[in-house]
Amino acid sequence: MSAATTRSRTPDRLCAEAVDIARAAAEEAAAPGVVGEHVESVVEGDRVLTHLFECKEFGYRGWRWAVTVARASRAKYVTLDEVVLLPGPDALLAPEWVPWSERLRPGDMGPGDLLPTESDDLRLEPGFSGEDVPPPNSPVSEEMAELVEAEDAEVTEGPVAELPVAPSRGSITSVAEELGMRRARVLSRYGLHVAADRWEESFGAKTPMAQAAPSTCVSCGFLCPIGGSLGQAFGVCANEFSPADGRVVSLSYGCGGHSEAAVMPKPPRPAPPVIDETVVDVLPLRPEPDAGSVGATPEGPEDLGHS
Repeated sequence: MSAATTRSRTPDRLCAEAVDIARAAAEEAAAPGVVGEHVESVVEGDRVLTHLFECKEFGYRGWRWAVTVARASRAKYVTLDEVVLLPGPDALLAPEWVPWSERLRPGDMGPGDLLPTESDDLRLEPGFSGEDVPPPNSPVSEEMAELVEAEDAEVTEGPVAELPVAPSRGSITSVAEELGMRRARVLSRYGLHVAADRWEESFGAKTPMAQAAPSTCVSCGFLCPIGGSLGQAFGVCANEFSPADGRVVSLSYGCGGHSEAAVMPKPPRPAPPVIDETVVDVLPLRPEPDAGSVGATPEGPEDLGHS
């Protein structure tokens, strides 16, 4: 048994010695064979102490079985308080929970997935704003109605007659549908800037591909212009051999597939081979004899003696 650890009070002797009682309680709550060695004892209060045991269960590395025991005042027996499994300082813990709206990353959505947009999304703003409102100087505007009511109250006795309500000319919603503007919300200025920053980071002038390109997309014939304010800085690439094909690219982006790139030089003509394999060279197996040696006989042993 390890020595009791003291926080602010001296540990109770009987509680500190109740290691066997704490182990039995931990083994009863846990699966067989997962309660390890006694690690330490922590004082929780007067006559209240927690025994910590090592947990050997797979998947709970660094966790501890915490068994709290207590003793009533002037009592001679220790009672069991609670048994829990707690993480230790080196415990393997799950990562902190992150809301789905912050956990989602580009490309995570698949077929059938829905991504609800918040009503207060800063990237969007209303495409139209309710009913038509008369101009401030109109006879049926609220400002003019208040002025007329004030003048009538000074010169007219009795209740003031209400002004006639302006005839409804139709809501902006119906007009928007007639013009083909059926989107309830459109991109806000913040949404435009966020999208522009994201596209500039992926296919902008600071990318390695653009740094090595012969020219920028603004002069490329494969660039398809887009409308709106974003068309002043971005377009869509239509070069099937470009790494940005079908992507929104910055006008300052560029790649090796530029339509006006210089013609690649022809490969240099290799030097003629040292060995010409197309010509057959006749090589004799034995050297031809000399003309002066025709008819000569090799010297015999007797000739060698007279020389």
